[in-house]
Amino acid sequence: MENVTIADVAKAAGVSVTTVSRFINQNYGKMSPATKSKIENVIQKLNYHPSASARGMRTKRSNLIGVVVGDISNVFSSRLFSGIYDILQPQNYSVLLLNANNSATEETKGIDRLLEQQIDGLIIQPSQNDFNNYQFITAADIPFVTVDRYLQNQPQTIRKVTTNNLQASQQTAAELLQAGYQRFILISDLAVPTSAQIPRIAGFSALTNNITTLNVANHPDSWLTAQLQQLLPEVTEKTVIVSLMGPLLFKALASLRQLNITFPDQVGLISFDDWNWAQFVNNGIDLIQQDPFKMGQSAAKALLATMQKQPSVNSNTITIPAQRIKGHSL
Repeated sequence: MENVTIADVAKAAGVSVTTVSRFINQNYGKMSPATKSKIENVIQKLNYHPSASARGMRTKRSNLIGVVVGDISNVFSSRLFSGIYDILQPQNYSVLLLNANNSATEETKGIDRLLEQQIDGLIIQPSQNDFNNYQFITAADIPFVTVDRYLQNQPQTIRKVTTNNLQASQQTAAELLQAGYQRFILISDLAVPTSAQIPRIAGFSALTNNITTLNVANHPDSWLTAQLQQLLPEVTEKTVIVSLMGPLLFKALASLRQLNITFPDQVGLISFDDWNWAQFVNNGIDLIQQDPFKMGQSAAKALLATMQKQPSVNSNTITIPAQRIKGHSL
């Protein structure tokens, strides 16, 4: 069989490209003896030469870049991809976009498919919380960059692009306390363990203990309405609702409207967001605005630098500051 590829081996062995890559790089981890034996037998049967092939994959450019986002339905992801494309397309790269649907399983399958395409590099908005789950990418000699979300145990050698979530939340909490707000209701969706909402919660918690966090993950929209209906009449302190990401602002607005609660008269409202649609609601909602387009551009530039083996000027962590957008909801 001529021109045997790693994908051919994976198909014949009934395993993923990722698993074959781990075997080739002797990264056996939790691989069972039966799986190791099966891959070894297939490699011998197909006369596959992994070392030569691996070198060939990295020396012969495909001009393909893979991008894996957590949730393509989120405006953040589409604007992030636009920023990535804005940098890579003029450099004659084709960009392949895959949606992980915030699932570790779907993410791994997507990365496997991208590896089959012999991509030159990879940008990931992680759906898993530990870098050890991504070591097979570096073992396969694929340059990659993480963006937006946070990974435990990520080496300093792997570039990442984030927003200053912790600092922005602390600054906002200080501003709200100065404005007389005493009670904070944080609306979150923590279905993903890598979520950027986690440092946002930490930022508010660093300045006040008077916080209630409502995690809407795995709940119907009616749950949030019911929770706010219970909480708000009981609150005597000046209260602010903080939406920790853009899609949650829609849910908060729907619940407040259903409960006939107005802002800023009865409650304050502020949200992290990714684009300034909220300026058209009640003369503008106060925002802590990320710039996913710029984050995408920065991630693409970081990946190009990694692929070209350029050293970092200062740090492999690139932080894009959030911008405070004044509105009339506080």
